[in-house]
Amino acid sequence: MRTESDSLGEVEVPDEAYYGAFTARSILNFPPKRSVHETLLNSLADVKWACAAANEELGMIDPKISDAIKRSCDDIQTLSKWFVVDPLSGGAGTSLNMNINEIIANRATEILGGKVGDYLVHPLDHVNKSQSTNDVYPTAIKVGAIKLLRTLVDEVASLQQSLQLKEKAFDDVIKVGRTEMQDAVPMTLGQEFGAYSEAIARDRWRLYKVEERIRFVNLGGTAIGTGIDAPRKFSFVAVRKLSERVQIGLVRAENLIESTQNMDVFAEVHGLLKALATNIVKISNDLRFLSSGPGGGIGEITLKAVQPGSSIMAGKVNPVLLEYAVQLSMKVLANDVTVNMAVSSGNLELNPFLPLIQYALYDSFDDLTSAVKALKSCVDDLQANSLKCKENLEKSAMIATCFVPILGYEKVAEIVKKSLDTKRNVKELLIESGLSKELVESALDPKKMIALGYIPDKDL
Repeated sequence: MRTESDSLGEVEVPDEAYYGAFTARSILNFPPKRSVHETLLNSLADVKWACAAANEELGMIDPKISDAIKRSCDDIQTLSKWFVVDPLSGGAGTSLNMNINEIIANRATEILGGKVGDYLVHPLDHVNKSQSTNDVYPTAIKVGAIKLLRTLVDEVASLQQSLQLKEKAFDDVIKVGRTEMQDAVPMTLGQEFGAYSEAIARDRWRLYKVEERIRFVNLGGTAIGTGIDAPRKFSFVAVRKLSERVQIGLVRAENLIESTQNMDVFAEVHGLLKALATNIVKISNDLRFLSSGPGGGIGEITLKAVQPGSSIMAGKVNPVLLEYAVQLSMKVLANDVTVNMAVSSGNLELNPFLPLIQYALYDSFDDLTSAVKALKSCVDDLQANSLKCKENLEKSAMIATCFVPILGYEKVAEIVKKSLDTKRNVKELLIESGLSKELVESALDPKKMIALGYIPDKDL
């Protein structure tokens, strides 16, 4: 063990550890139960790289030290085992910021010929120069969020395409529509999948556009947004350097104090994740319902068997991919409550619950990406059961709805009730009511009934 000191006194640190005194205390105070998200880790390294480059350009740091810091940031993946703090540690992200400061400082010290613990490069005076946790951490969260958002948007686009292909493939499969789990008027299976596609397309567009809201960062605002201890030009230079490094069009926030105080943008972003989650749950549950059976259910679509479904019922297969997508999406819905509570609980010039916001937000990005992939896999492999669709439609008395303009609501309701009570075909009862066979046969052509604005020609 080596002995290091901080403002509270001395603390023991493992000899081989690239972290230092602050991280050692954090481990004692907040025993690690969770791991730092890899995307956040990489984004923090990107921010530190940009700040070192900005400090060098502004003459605030020796170029040799800046170069060592930047090289350390480039090596961050090889040092990932030393990121040992719990991401939900108290302190608004200070433990994580200090963890990376110490790791970079020790690695940079090695690059300059020293050994771990010598601190030829200091965690605060060099690595953290012109910075505060309060501008570094939220900036890194936003950079990482954009990376995860882009991955999710790509997956959502892929799901949309899969649904559109099924819409086209099932265009001629006519079936009974359903409202409140009961028979309704006819539609095609293609129309049903077209509706799913449109909902996902809307999610895709909303998520694509919200990236604009995340690009505004408070880097250079330091403690509360006034920029204390940082050169006047630092925020502009650092944001430019960071944008170039991560290839994202980041923008310095117009009001750094406001951007440090308020985290409502994360509530906005997560609200759109919640909207996508609700659509995934709805679509997945619809597919479960439509595939129910295979002998005693709806059975209008058939899902690909991906694994045995029961430890006792031999041969049973369950819609496990859809269940997986639903569970992950439900978790996102719960995360939305967490994010909203954390965002609303900021105090004055800072939100101390930013670690929880980050943790829940990134968790939702990961879960939704997995949920969308699972749903897409299911959609790609499902098949229409055209015979079952036709059989269910022919059993439905709701096809008589198109005669309401001719016979009136009450008369049609009487015929439908009689069909349900007697189990007789509704076509026979419509003819018995005085309508010609030609009119009934023509009017009940399913292909006509699915057309927009359809009203039967009563003169047949």
